[in-house]
Amino acid sequence: MRTPLLAFALLASPALADEPPARPMVVIDEAATVRDEPPPHGAIGMSTAYRIFDGVPARTMEFRKRVLHPGAAIGAHVIAHDEVYYVLAGEGEVVSDGATARLGPGMAAYLYTGANVGIRQLGDEPLALIISYPVERTAGEQDPRPASAR
Repeated sequence: MRTPLLAFALLASPALADEPPARPMVVIDEAATVRDEPPPHGAIGMSTAYRIFDGVPARTMEFRKRVLHPGAAIGAHVIAHDEVYYVLAGEGEVVSDGATARLGPGMAAYLYTGANVGIRQLGDEPLALIISYPVERTAGEQDPRPASAR
């Protein structure tokens, strides 16, 4: 008997009634986004970039795959938001404000706003990683998320 009452309570909730419907999901095949380019922040070596969700409208986060070829690096740069580097394959060395750590498959580095960060490929195998961070909005741009999700 609780299910009908719960459904009624949810439907009657003013906060939920004011919310616009959620956007439909977006599914992307990474093969459609691949391109070879120098890595960002210094163009050290070459990489394969997968800008997976760049074309998704009103997104609130960045989720990219990058493969650093042998000898390549994302040069040191100060970040304006928290970032996560998650290693899929290969070996690398991440730096954050002068502190370094070696990363391998299944390892992740959480990097904080304001830190001077970078990562370089080590060894013979390319370094494949996921990089994720919030998308920065320009002045006056509205937050596309429903109020209850903020």
